[in-house]
Amino acid sequence: MTSDDRYKLYGVYLSPSTVDSLAKALYDDAGVVDLETYFEESQDAVPVGDPGADATDELLQAVLESFAPLYDRAAFDAARTVDPNAFSLVHLAAKPRRISELRERFQAAATIQESDLRTVQTAILAAYLETDPSE
Repeated sequence: MTSDDRYKLYGVYLSPSTVDSLAKALYDDAGVVDLETYFEESQDAVPVGDPGADATDELLQAVLESFAPLYDRAAFDAARTVDPNAFSLVHLAAKPRRISELRERFQAAATIQESDLRTVQTAILAAYLETDPSE
């Protein structure tokens, strides 16, 4: 497989409520029944054309494209109140370059917020999932 016909897996730590919102969105968009087990952790790549992988790639593309406004709307203080043991690692599929760009932006946001990645990932993805698609 070439990099054009596969996605890499990207792990994000999310609060329980954000996992629930993401699972609902991916169920609605691609029929993903169990988000937490949809992608096997041992998988290195997922083929393009997999409905769940296509949906998560599109979601992460949208997050990347609107990262600055999502950052501005993100409820970092609320995400900081989540018990550190409550976060879940969720694997999403995306193009390798998209993952690299997101990783850099999440890391920069964590540095600016003087916070950890799970807080930043939760706050920004929650802001995305709360966005009205008509906006």
